Amino acid sequence: MTSQELHSMAQSIRVAVVEMSHRAKAPHLASSLSCIDILTVLYWNILSINPKDPEHSERDRFILSKGHAAAALYATLAYRGFFPQEELKNYVRNGSLLPEHPPSEGLAGVEAATGSLGHGLPVGVGMALSSRICKKNYRVFVLLSDGECNEGSVWEAAMFAAGQKLENVTVIVDYNKWQATGRSNDILALHPLAKKWEACGWSVQEIDGHDFDTLTRVLVSLPKETGKPTAIIANTIKGKGVSFMEDNNNWHYKIPSEQEVIQAKRELGIQ
Repeated sequence: MTSQELHSMAQSIRVAVVEMSHRAKAPHLASSLSCIDILTVLYWNILSINPKDPEHSERDRFILSKGHAAAALYATLAYRGFFPQEELKNYVRNGSLLPEHPPSEGLAGVEAATGSLGHGLPVGVGMALSSRICKKNYRVFVLLSDGECNEGSVWEAAMFAAGQKLENVTVIVDYNKWQATGRSNDILALHPLAKKWEACGWSVQEIDGHDFDTLTRVLVSLPKETGKPTAIIANTIKGKGVSFMEDNNNWHYKIPSEQEVIQAKRELGIQ
């Protein structure tokens, strides 16, 4: 897809996520909005996947380690054709296929149950190693939040991946500079984040996480270095796309009112 087509798709997904949060009275809206451009590029321009055959053994694997942004993943999967968009209306309903965090089974396109932060990368690294052992050609992409990089299990997995020279695994850090209770760098000293990944043996690139051309160019040229896993530090804006939500951490938990949904849709260009 072209950058303009990606932008249009991302805006549609954002509207769906805002509506899902309002309808279900579910939080983590701003955390979902910050990573939608990344998901859109991955699912339309990068991942080798087939929504009609979601269990194909050679498919690329994507893990949303920041599982609290599940609404963004669900909407992306629905728009990509993994299940009907109508199912999004059941988000978080009792008995729904779409719980507040990604489920372990039952939903096409979801590779792992996540939500307890720090689990997605260890699982993804295991999948990447399995690809090598089983002589498969699939790649593994793991999306982390910056706050998630507080977890020790992330760095244990990072060092293991580098030690095993798993060049088929890529981490994308949704670096929106916030976590639940404050600025990420005020909670723990994350900065300089890129150098921390480099110190663990990864090839690292820092980019604008909302620039479709840059995202596509960087992701299509992986691995960045032979014999090294790749970490992409994607600088993003929490609440991206909706002016009154952008960089406002109140929207980590706040639920949009009906009037705020209307305003958000107007700003996103979809009525």
